[in-house]
Amino acid sequence: MKKDRLALAAPLALTMALALSACGGGSSSEVGRAYCPAPLTVQDAQQLTHFKEGAGRDPRDIAFEAAITASGTTCELSRGQMTVNLIMRITATAGPSVEPGVTRVPYFVRVINAAGSVVQSQEFTADYKLSPSSPRGTSQEELLLHLPYSQLSDLGGYRIAIGLKPTREELDYTRRTRAGQ
Repeated sequence: MKKDRLALAAPLALTMALALSACGGGSSSEVGRAYCPAPLTVQDAQQLTHFKEGAGRDPRDIAFEAAITASGTTCELSRGQMTVNLIMRITATAGPSVEPGVTRVPYFVRVINAAGSVVQSQEFTADYKLSPSSPRGTSQEELLLHLPYSQLSDLGGYRIAIGLKPTREELDYTRRTRAGQ
């Protein structure tokens, strides 16, 4: 008789588990994917051209050029928090005036809430050893961000803004170049 009860209990438990999972709205990884904010690259911060020190600003004076070439996120949900794994690929190319040593490409990550306020802000550098004999470098930058929430609907308002961090002069150069001047 005990054997019959166990034989009945296993299918019943499986049926109840399937029914409960259907009511729960899916696993936390499925919900995490649904609310996972894709990174957006700030328009004027997708690429930058850095010049050597001094007055010259023609193509011979370029120390390096850099660009964000790819980005993406994966997310995990836990109680009251979404952990976002942000991956960015940044490439750098040596210019005619590259200097020996480490080339540092500054970039930023900003988390923006539904009201449009920056709630997290971080700045970093991607480092390369560029030279005439090794003119290209690619870096994959990986960051963990923690986004709090009290209701799942809170997660829909988060946005992640990324970009390179040009100086005012580098920004002006990028805008002029893009406009064809």
